[in-house]
Amino acid sequence: MTTFFDKLIATVHEKPAGQASWTFPPEAASVPRARHRARAQVGRWGFHDQAEVVELLVSELVTNALRHGRGGIRLGLTFEDGLLRCEVEDEAVKPPSVRPVRADDTQGRGLHLVDMLACCWGSDVTARGKTVWFELAVPVRERVWAAVGVPASEAY
Repeated sequence: MTTFFDKLIATVHEKPAGQASWTFPPEAASVPRARHRARAQVGRWGFHDQAEVVELLVSELVTNALRHGRGGIRLGLTFEDGLLRCEVEDEAVKPPSVRPVRADDTQGRGLHLVDMLACCWGSDVTARGKTVWFELAVPVRERVWAAVGVPASEAY
């Protein structure tokens, strides 16, 4: 159930044909809200097989935006031409960097996970700061079912 507070904190901009975006304040509570919205949107599009990976990677990128960025955070999801793209934008211009981690490190693995699980990822400088993005390939069978409005989990 969406509360008034959730609506106030995250402004949802639903756009036609596979696009959605939300804005979040620079606070720790934005991480689970971003995860929830991303997972729900991917589910609405019928891409249930990608939901857990999207949720994990969104969590990592939003956490990085809070730790290393500044200002508000924008999360955007798009689906086009068989690719599900996630973008996290903040107001800092410094690009992310993958750093070596040791077995006993308690942080610093987020971009390693993005690199392992996404088909591609990167960052771009924007007028507002930077956007860090990743893409996941959506299997053909899920794209077909989504095109006719049937979640893949109900198609079999």
